[in-house]
Amino acid sequence: MNPDHVFVCGHPALDFAATLRARRTLRFEMFATPDRLDAWYVESGLVDAVSPARRADVERAAAVREAVYRLVTDRRRGADFADEALAAVNDAAAKAPAAPRLTRSGRWTSATQREALAAVARHAVELLSGPDVPLLKECGNPECTRVYVDRSRGMRRQWCGMESCGNKIKAAAYRARRKTSVAAAG
Repeated sequence: MNPDHVFVCGHPALDFAATLRARRTLRFEMFATPDRLDAWYVESGLVDAVSPARRADVERAAAVREAVYRLVTDRRRGADFADEALAAVNDAAAKAPAAPRLTRSGRWTSATQREALAAVARHAVELLSGPDVPLLKECGNPECTRVYVDRSRGMRRQWCGMESCGNKIKAAAYRARRKTSVAAAG
């Protein structure tokens, strides 16, 4: 597997919602193929192995992802939850989760697609009903739509991640300041 999924949001449900990137502009889909969904489940650490996804599994996961994003957005804005989004997440969370097994080398969790999606949905339920709700923030990069849990000192974090967005914004600000100072000196 090519580990190209990014986990900077501080919570599995938020990282899952962030698999549709740049929602306001490019809308870059990280689950473009079924194997990319499989990779996300394993790379996230929710499961160690997952049954191979089919196109229907990707569509189901994308629907739950969009429901999670909608609920997170509603919660951040202090709005009532959308009924359709609640139903989608609750339906997925109601499925039986994968059972971890203890092996000689440690824990091992093998899941079906529905079990893996149930784990994500259950994480979303816990997040959206728990104490971290006031810590939810959207990335300060106007092109990024990731929501993250801000556990920084003083809640001053501005970006989902330094490597993914923070460095880009800081570099752009530096170039703008430098351009302004060069123009003022000349």
